[in-house]
Amino acid sequence: MERPRNHFTRGRSYKNDEITVYWKPDACIHASYCYRELIEVFDPGRRPWIDLSGSNTERIIEVVNMCPTEALSWKWNEDARNIDVERDQTNHIKFKRPELMSTEKAKDEIRPVSVKIMVDGPVVVKGNFTIRYNGKEKNFTNGIISLCRCGGSNQMPFCDGTHRKIGFEDK
Repeated sequence: MERPRNHFTRGRSYKNDEITVYWKPDACIHASYCYRELIEVFDPGRRPWIDLSGSNTERIIEVVNMCPTEALSWKWNEDARNIDVERDQTNHIKFKRPELMSTEKAKDEIRPVSVKIMVDGPVVVKGNFTIRYNGKEKNFTNGIISLCRCGGSNQMPFCDGTHRKIGFEDK
């Protein structure tokens, strides 16, 4: 397992011959798309929990792109391949690490604010926005946060995955 060098990507990285998958635990809301779709690669009961030898690269990329909070992201190991990565048919960013792109390309990736309420989970906010909480103010550019809806988070107002532990459900 290789540790990322950039503080922006605090977390863990996992590599195969073609790509590196990055996992940022602080951004993870345990939406479970990864292991529901590809348990051969993403198995929370195993250590390390990500094993890229469990599937082909195309399928891994497809599942990583499903992550609603971008706690999972990826890049080609061959830097030249990262230059041409574009959005797919659903406008999902295939390459989600603008800090690894050139400054001009990263500026093009600025998105408007979007808000998504996850079933039985948090509110996910993406884009350029400012959040004010507990007398603090934090600005986000191309940011993503998960806000708690269950009331049980130890990192209020942010989601820490407690909704899964306490069985929070939408009524």
